[in-house]
Amino acid sequence: MPEAERHTGRKFSPLAERTLRLASDLHTLVYRLTGGRVAGRFRGGGILLLTTTGRKSGKRRTAPLLYVPDGDALVVVASKGGAPNHPAWWLNLRANPEAEVEVSGRKLRVRATEATGPERGRLWQKAVEAYPPYEDYQKKTSREIPVVVLHPI
Repeated sequence: MPEAERHTGRKFSPLAERTLRLASDLHTLVYRLTGGRVAGRFRGGGILLLTTTGRKSGKRRTAPLLYVPDGDALVVVASKGGAPNHPAWWLNLRANPEAEVEVSGRKLRVRATEATGPERGRLWQKAVEAYPPYEDYQKKTSREIPVVVLHPI
């Protein structure tokens, strides 16, 4: 789709950012307290907790994310709901690709890579099949939404 025909996603307001952060923190707490039995699924898809190292602060940051399995790797999408800017967790992974994942009561160390070319196309399709709103998010933003592969290490 030509750039001029795309809809531009809007940045979240500071209040919306704070609200999303609180919701994310609550989701993470419930997920951890129940080992993912509660808050571990959304619209039939799986949710994992991704813990990255803050690129500026050096602090550990956790985000609950939808994922799709691909062999022994886990695939997540850096959509941020179609916002014009990338989610912080993706910026953190670009600075330090090693992270930790909690999924189905297990913890694993992972290394993140960005899918490109035909691999991105295949994994994007797989992600959209699991969560169709990703297509709408892509239409809202001029950035190509990254598809991120989390490889166990």
